[in-house]
Amino acid sequence: MTFTSPKHLLAAGLLAATFSSAIAASDADEHPVIKRPFQLAPSADLVYSIKAKQKGISLSGESVSNWRAGDGKYSLLAETKASLFGKILEQRSDGTVDEYGLAPAQFVEKRFRKAAVTTTFKRDSKTIVFSEGDKSYALKGGEQDRNSAVWQLTAVARAAPEKFVPGSQWAFFVAGRHDAEPWIFKVVKQEIIGTGQGLVEAVHLTKAPPTDKKGQQVDLWLSPSLDWYPVKVTFEDEDGDYVEQTLQRITKK
Repeated sequence: MTFTSPKHLLAAGLLAATFSSAIAASDADEHPVIKRPFQLAPSADLVYSIKAKQKGISLSGESVSNWRAGDGKYSLLAETKASLFGKILEQRSDGTVDEYGLAPAQFVEKRFRKAAVTTTFKRDSKTIVFSEGDKSYALKGGEQDRNSAVWQLTAVARAAPEKFVPGSQWAFFVAGRHDAEPWIFKVVKQEIIGTGQGLVEAVHLTKAPPTDKKGQQVDLWLSPSLDWYPVKVTFEDEDGDYVEQTLQRITKK
């Protein structure tokens, strides 16, 4: 399961150096070190159906997430395919597991008809750097990439399910393709979601864009009865474009 806006996921493909070590002055406020108990979800392959709308065009497809965790390491490969276009997005995240939880080493994203970009978590120099652009951020502990963030949230929920009550908030510092920013998930309520596994009860969380920025609204549903795996996720831009992913099946590994 990945977080990628409909425009980034679909528009480019479907409708058609100097390194700076400077850290932003506001980084200390936006980038707190947060250590929480965690329990990683069991390794599994998860298949999701996709419905989307881009510039008024309805689209469908499938996304597969291969999640692996064990022996102090983790990896996550997510591939998205759309009808008529084939594979339009591939995202890879891998790293180790430390005292904070998932500790990404590298995040690679390959979009349809675009060159792959890489985000590197350099543990030796304690910086996050990007193959696109010259920004960098301090590596303090607990940072995630766009692929690993949901699985870190899942691990935290599995370790303290009683704390995932309406109104609670869960902050992470997340790196994308060329920068990083805080992601704050807020618990909304428990809901019943229809999936390929039948009707399941899930905890509904939202991630709104920062108040001073435009961005996507993300809604995420985690199911306690299915090891807190993500069973549904939606992304919606301010212009109404959206992507909806719904779990169809899980194969434990």
